[in-house]
Amino acid sequence: MRKVLLGLFALLAVSVAAQDNVYEFSVKDAQGKDVSLSEYKGSVLLIVNTATKCGFTPQYKDLEGLYAKYKLRGFVVLDFPCNQFGEQAPGSISEIHEFCTANYDIQFPQFDKVDVNGKNEIPLFTYLKKEKGFAGFDLEDPIGKFLDASMSKKNPNYKNSPDIKWNFTKFLVDKNGKVIKRFEPTAKMSDVEAELLKLL
Repeated sequence: MRKVLLGLFALLAVSVAAQDNVYEFSVKDAQGKDVSLSEYKGSVLLIVNTATKCGFTPQYKDLEGLYAKYKLRGFVVLDFPCNQFGEQAPGSISEIHEFCTANYDIQFPQFDKVDVNGKNEIPLFTYLKKEKGFAGFDLEDPIGKFLDASMSKKNPNYKNSPDIKWNFTKFLVDKNGKVIKRFEPTAKMSDVEAELLKLL
């Protein structure tokens, strides 16, 4: 059984390694239906793992602001709620969506809850992490300093892993489906905006 599992993991790793852009992946929407990311060909994408009960949750407002400002120029935010960090995305996807629309009036696409690290991580995030590893927290930000200290205490080498470290990690993808930049949760939204403008 162990050999079978190892073989499956190896096949998955080879499969993800063979992917050349995000358009080759399919994900589940909030209704559980398969969606090919090829639907977003030609758009600049910001792919984000989110949570509704996190100190960074107000970033939903900033994300919706960016989406509203640039959607007519071909910019889309793709939202993937994830409960892996402090269990800060509890509830069903319908409950999460209701919270986000009621509190932040989000209009950008929101997908089903996912894992972004570990044995159940979806292939899209395996690919994103392979393309852009951990970019480092903003240590001038008090939360960034706290997260760095906390994670360094648990694992002094945590920075060497490409794993997602916390909620609201963002991947900027160009119009050809290539991952251009990774932003950690402490990155300033003005920096995100500046980089996406280069791609529009």
